[in-house]
Amino acid sequence: MTQRVGIVGMGLMGQAFIQNMRKSQFMVQGFDLDPRRVDQLRELGGHPVDTPADAAKDVDCVIVSVPTSDISREVNLGANGIAEGAAEGLYVCDTTTARPEDSETLFADLAERGIRYMDSCVSGTSTMAEAGDLVVIAGGNEEDFEACKPYFEGFSRAAYFMGPAGSGARTKLVINLILAGNRLALAEGMVLGEKAGLEANNLLKVLQDGACSSKTMIDKGPKMINADYSKQGQIKISIKDSRLMLEQGQRLGSPMLLTSVMQQVFQAAYEKGYGEKDTVSFFEILRGMAGLEEREGIDDVPFGKPE
Repeated sequence: MTQRVGIVGMGLMGQAFIQNMRKSQFMVQGFDLDPRRVDQLRELGGHPVDTPADAAKDVDCVIVSVPTSDISREVNLGANGIAEGAAEGLYVCDTTTARPEDSETLFADLAERGIRYMDSCVSGTSTMAEAGDLVVIAGGNEEDFEACKPYFEGFSRAAYFMGPAGSGARTKLVINLILAGNRLALAEGMVLGEKAGLEANNLLKVLQDGACSSKTMIDKGPKMINADYSKQGQIKISIKDSRLMLEQGQRLGSPMLLTSVMQQVFQAAYEKGYGEKDTVSFFEILRGMAGLEEREGIDDVPFGKPE
């Protein structure tokens, strides 16, 4: 029997979830405010619905993919939210990169309504998501995690239970911190190499084959060289994430030296008009600081600050 799943939020990641869950024979009913995304759902064989509450009807699980904690709370508990359409025992797998404390609160508030919530963050770019090459990192109740594994398997290659509610969100912030640092180091190195007269493609090949190689270097290095800033992530989202990291560092008394610098670089990129572009478009900021020509680059969105 075909399983049905609800999806709320059908952006870059949500669309990839839908593609892979349809391939895994799930019937998807989805909600998004953007009519273009609704049309894409239809093209993929899914069923559009009018509200998050409708997405929660007649399913055992709803996957949430929205930009912030506040939006997640609204689609879960606001007017026409998931809670209004949910039967008791519904699983909500929230992939939002959220403030961990907000995830804890949402877990408790939904539990009062008989809804089983997990902060089910994912590690990977939208391109990796399209290939099903995501890792799920979940916080909540372990028995709920086990029950939701078939859904995770529909759009990811691995899933890890990290502990109580908020643990998935905390793990995601650690992952994003390390990713941002890796990308900043690569960008600095590539700019230094260019200033020193090294050929960029040859330099990148050596870096990718040497001791400093990493998955993000392999994925993002060519985008930097080619000024390919078609979005797999976005500067404006990276700003939000870095603020959450800094907030956690302050809350826990943990040094955030690299993140403090990275947040300023992201902000500078935003102010230069790169907010909607891929995360590594900050490379142009470093190029400009080094006296190199800034390139507008290949893109899939207009140049300028997001509204």
